[in-house]
Amino acid sequence: MSTSPLTLFQKVWDTHRVRDLPTGQTQLFIGTHLIHEVTSPQAFAMIRELGLGVRFPKRTFATVDHIVPTDTRIRPLSDPMAETMMSELENNCRDFDIELFDIASGQQGIIHVIGPEQGLTQPGMTIACGDSHTATHGAFGAIAFGIGTSQVRDILATQTLAMAPLEVRQVNVTGKLGPGVYAKDVTLAIIRELGVNGGVGYAYEYAGPVIEAMTMEERMTLCNMAIEGGARCGYVNPDEKTFDYLRGRPKAPQGEAFDRAVEVWRGVATDPGAQFDDRVQLDGKDIEPTVTWGINPAQNLGVNERIPNMSEVPDEERASVAEALEYMDLTPGKRIAGTPIDVAFIGSCTNGRISDMREAARVAKTGKVGDGVRALVVPGSHEVAKMAEDEGLDEIFRAAGFEWREPGCSMCLAMNPDKLKGREMCASSSNRNFKGRQGSPTGRTLLMSPAMVAAAAIAGKVVDVREVL
Repeated sequence: MSTSPLTLFQKVWDTHRVRDLPTGQTQLFIGTHLIHEVTSPQAFAMIRELGLGVRFPKRTFATVDHIVPTDTRIRPLSDPMAETMMSELENNCRDFDIELFDIASGQQGIIHVIGPEQGLTQPGMTIACGDSHTATHGAFGAIAFGIGTSQVRDILATQTLAMAPLEVRQVNVTGKLGPGVYAKDVTLAIIRELGVNGGVGYAYEYAGPVIEAMTMEERMTLCNMAIEGGARCGYVNPDEKTFDYLRGRPKAPQGEAFDRAVEVWRGVATDPGAQFDDRVQLDGKDIEPTVTWGINPAQNLGVNERIPNMSEVPDEERASVAEALEYMDLTPGKRIAGTPIDVAFIGSCTNGRISDMREAARVAKTGKVGDGVRALVVPGSHEVAKMAEDEGLDEIFRAAGFEWREPGCSMCLAMNPDKLKGREMCASSSNRNFKGRQGSPTGRTLLMSPAMVAAAAIAGKVVDVREVL
């Protein structure tokens, strides 16, 4: 065993190493496997064809989130393909003895919301899921990454995965955030600084006073978008906030076992003096409420900045900037504040938690949704919905003119009926602003924090939420 100071990533990787493969990859044991209705049916079909079973069914957990409607739960679903996906997941979970958090359980929700809620996500784990935003679980000091369908098959059959080791970059955010600046703004600022491909080959360790001051839900937002910066995963070292969040969760250790687990979890954190392959630093005081203006998450700016002019753009970025400006139909040199919107969406695995609902509701109290704006609030889980309804947040949203929906991924990726129409412009608390991401091939997305979305919904245009709070 190494006596040199190690990063959390190195410790978790080494603990889960089954063997080194001739390819240079590591066969890695996966502690927790999360599945949903979209990327698992083909994987189950493959293991059936091969005559294989599920190696550790009690380490796999399922829910339905991507395709579920948010306005009705009547079965069969109106979309035959969605109904088929839902039924296949139900059948596969029953046949292979996998726990399913379905709608009837009262615990359904987006997989990256219910994992932490249930206490399935714990420090020092390896976690995999057939979804890009699995990095969310790194907020707890887990090494968590998205995988493809063939890898879902591999984990079902062997509980292991062949992966190339990663380098570790520490992203240190110093100082203190100003009022109206949230974790969403921090993660967008990091992606803007490092680029959408800047993290390729890396795990990001988020550190520094701004990260330490974040709540667990804020850390989940931060880690959720590590993949948008190209990083395979992102994580925060576990601390007392982590342990307090997990205490009493249904799937977390209970009683004395929890106390013993905490001692183990403390030891998972990066050692003082550990070496990183790279370090970068941002100052939290320089981060503004942030809005994307383009077609990838790095194309963002502070709400009071101006959309770039081609003359200001480095040669290597000109093609992508020109493509983005043409698609978004925004005016170079104009401030992003004031850009009209047609739709406002609050939800997703990035920003569909109770703290997001509370901040957005704080803004929603200040007015009514603007004329012609369609505004949706979609809780990340039944648990989030219940907490919000107990606090009366749903009534605040409804009174302001928002629609209050059932939990699911909804308009983040529009695999259910929640879609943009035509060239609609959407202020969205989700994680991707790619062309056509929200259901219309020509629809446009402006990523921002939930509070900023609520402010835009009321104003009918992008505004600085600090002027509202």
